[in-house]
Amino acid sequence: MPGSITPLPVMLEEDDRKIYDKLEPPKSIVVRYGYRKLIAELPYDGKDKPGCGTKLIIRTQRGMELGEMLTSTCPNSGCGHAVTRKQMLEYIDNSGGKNYPFTTRGKVMRVASIDDQNEQEHMNRRKPEIIQFTRRLMGEMDLAMRLVDIELLLGGERVIFYYTSEQWVDFRDLVKTLASEYQTRIEMQQVSDREEARLTADYEKCGQYCCCKQFLKVLKPVSMRSAKVQKATLDPTKISGRCGRLMCCLRYEDKTYDELRKRLPHRQTRVKTEDGLGTVVNSQILTQLVLVQLDELPKTQAYAIEDVEVLTREKEQELREQAERQQQERVDQARSTARGDRRDPKHDGAPPSKTDRPQRTPPKEQKDERQDKPASQGADANAQDQEGQSPARKRRRRRRGRGRRKRGGQDGNADGGDRPGNTPPDGSKPGGE
Repeated sequence: MPGSITPLPVMLEEDDRKIYDKLEPPKSIVVRYGYRKLIAELPYDGKDKPGCGTKLIIRTQRGMELGEMLTSTCPNSGCGHAVTRKQMLEYIDNSGGKNYPFTTRGKVMRVASIDDQNEQEHMNRRKPEIIQFTRRLMGEMDLAMRLVDIELLLGGERVIFYYTSEQWVDFRDLVKTLASEYQTRIEMQQVSDREEARLTADYEKCGQYCCCKQFLKVLKPVSMRSAKVQKATLDPTKISGRCGRLMCCLRYEDKTYDELRKRLPHRQTRVKTEDGLGTVVNSQILTQLVLVQLDELPKTQAYAIEDVEVLTREKEQELREQAERQQQERVDQARSTARGDRRDPKHDGAPPSKTDRPQRTPPKEQKDERQDKPASQGADANAQDQEGQSPARKRRRRRRGRGRRKRGGQDGNADGGDRPGNTPPDGSKPGGE
């Protein structure tokens, strides 16, 4: 019928039972146990078919305790998230290798019942009382140690005390007192600041559970270099975690930052850009940009790493010589263009000939007189020529005569007498005669 809603099929109990019967019990199970979230792959020979998240009773080196199934390493085991053993070993190798808290010593005994879980809950309720009593004993014995937390195993077989201390502590008397008080085996384990945060911390600044408590198994050291490379703030209160050390998340992107930083040129490196040569003054790792101070421009410019070519000394010298040649060619071309503009266009760029140059002609009167002069007149012609000169020419002649007389007098004084040829222009004799 158009517009009707078809109901979803309902899985009946008989169908569930048929699917469950087809599954086989797993032969090996990966479990997580303890306050420190230890991982183990343990054999299983039971008839039940547990799935992911099932509570199990396991026997480890510490004793009988309650664990949680993570996955199985065999197919058709009833867990939809089953992985192969190869995948599990690859995960362990990538997560810390030999330092990863993984073991295969132990066995899965059975699936935990409701009574087992209630018993574990009842034991955990005694924790505040035991912690308070232990701290009072530490103060009475004046021990330089601080109790962090305690862990009680299923059945009360063992009580594990986690503590911190900056020096070696002799706590043998404390262990004897606790053993006689609770009639069980006492184990003391010293932890670091990061492991203390894994046991007691909850949320971090990012709003998530602390990485060390949620999924980190190997707590590798974090250096200040990681914070500097990632250009994070160097304020200790902002980059420190609950443990007081540098946050573990600074190490997550450290490898990526190293790979990106290797692609960038160092500072003071000579590079070639689309705008010319320049020098790298800064760089940004995530955006893959370099800030270049150009040689020909007074400002800095940002370029992508793909648009920048790092220059060697030989390449830079070659580019400089090429730029100088191009500059000289432009200067020569500008000069030739300027000379062509000053030429007369009627000569088509050729220099003017001698016939085109302007000729100096004497005044008309002087020209007529010179044409009428016979060559035999001699001094009389010169005298008449002087009379026909223009006033400006006469003034120039007088100035030259005065200059010669002045130089002649100075030479005579210097030599102690008159020299031949120092005759005044008026014809008078030297010495005033």
